[in-house]
Amino acid sequence: MKTVLKLAALACLVSLGACSRSPTENNAANLEATFDNAADNMDAMAGNLSNDQAADQLTNSADQVRDAGENAADTVRNAGSTANNVEANTVGM
Repeated sequence: MKTVLKLAALACLVSLGACSRSPTENNAANLEATFDNAADNMDAMAGNLSNDQAADQLTNSADQVRDAGENAADTVRNAGSTANNVEANTVGM
């Protein structure tokens, strides 16, 4: 139940925060939130395991998923800024 409430709260915050951002930033934030939600679910599963070693491995995997989400979001942001620079430089040609 706690996980569902966290996800619902996160979805509300993401949608409210999306109002003043560029489409590229919205896409990056949504991508990062998706990875973060998956990692949160993995952490919740780790908390329910009785095997400490398996729980630690799942927690480490969740951290790797979060890092991958941050990297993917950064890639989207960088690609968007590169595309905007190219577009800005070609206007008026």
